[in-house]
Formats: sequence, C-alpha cells, structure tokens
Amino acid sequence: MNTNVNNVNPADEVRVMFKETDRRLEALALSQEETSQQEETSQQMDESWHIADASWRRFERKFCGPGDSLSLLVESMFLDKLSDKLNEFGYLFNTQAKEKQYFENKRIIAEADFIFENGEYAMIVEVKTKLSSDDINEHLERIATIRRYMDGHGYNRKLVGAAVGVNVPENVLRYAQKKGLFVIVQTGDSLDFAPAPDGFKPHEW
Repeated sequence: MNTNVNNVNPADEVRVMFKETDRRLEALALSQEETSQQEETSQQMDESWHIADASWRRFERKFCGPGDSLSLLVESMFLDKLSDKLNEFGYLFNTQAKEKQYFENKRIIAEADFIFENGEYAMIVEVKTKLSSDDINEHLERIATIRRYMDGHGYNRKLVGAAVGVNVPENVLRYAQKKGLFVIVQTGDSLDFAPAPDGFKPHEW
C-alpha cells in the first residue's frame, strides 16, 4: 500500500471518514425521533451508507494496489486490537494470518480474510464495509467448507466464526448472533464486540 500519496496518512483519512459517517447517522437518528416519516428517513439512511461505501471505494482506488482490500486496512489499523478483543473471550490465540487460502486440486475452495489459531481453536474472520444477511450466509458456508478441508487433512482444531463490519444493521447483527457468530463492529477509530444476547453461545464446527 502506498502511504505517500499527497502526503496523506491512509489511516487518518479512514478515521475522518468514520467520524463523518457517525455524524450523518447521528443526525438521521435524531431526525427519525422527531418525525413520523419513517420511510423517508430510512431511505436517507441507506443513501448515507451508500455515500460511505463509495468513500471506501475511492479510498481503495487512491491508496491501494491491485492486491489490496478492505481487510488490509483493517489489518493496518485494527489488527492488534482485534486480536486483543478475541483473547478477551479466553481463546488466547497465538498465531494469525490474513487472506488465508485453501486449495483442492489446485483450485481455491475457500479464503478467509483473517484466521486466528491456537492449539485447540481456529477463528475464521470475515471483514465487510457493510454486513448483510447474504454475507453471513456466505461466511457460514465458508466456515463449513474450511471444516471439511481440515477434516480431510487431519486438522482437529475446533472452528468458531466472527464477522467484522463498519456498518452492521440491527437485523443482520441479530441474525449473525443467532447463527453463533461473534460480531465485531467499528466504534470510533477502534473495534469492539457487539453486545451479545442473553444465552449467546458461539457455534463450533
């Protein structure tokens, strides 16, 4: 990644973008409380996130090379904090890798944005600007595919899953947690676990 373009620090630009997005959403939330025009406010919120997503794309074109992705930005800005957060749940991961690919017959069958491992567990992490239910379903399929791969190669670690999102709609959050995934959200310039419902238990593959 080229961090010398126009003498702008990419991480600083992303943080500014996050703050602007938060400002937009706070204003829209206040508007939603003050008006009964729910449909119009919802449309405005969707438009705001469309603008935020477009900002990500502009940022990637400006600062990222052909092989870079949002996961690389998360790595450069948040990876240490993400590892610490995962360790808070007692997994104590001691190795990590990004963009881990799994092959069968010289064909990629699955790719994890991040994987954290210790002797007992491996956590497969998917990173998205805005998480959707389809993203969650794809991630569940990805984990199941990696589970089959590991079974076929004698890897006995238990698998758990996590999804990281800059924007995570409430219905998607509830759906992901219902499926037993950890959900990690952007808060300011850091990351944190979304509050889990009572009785939440991560699914193990």
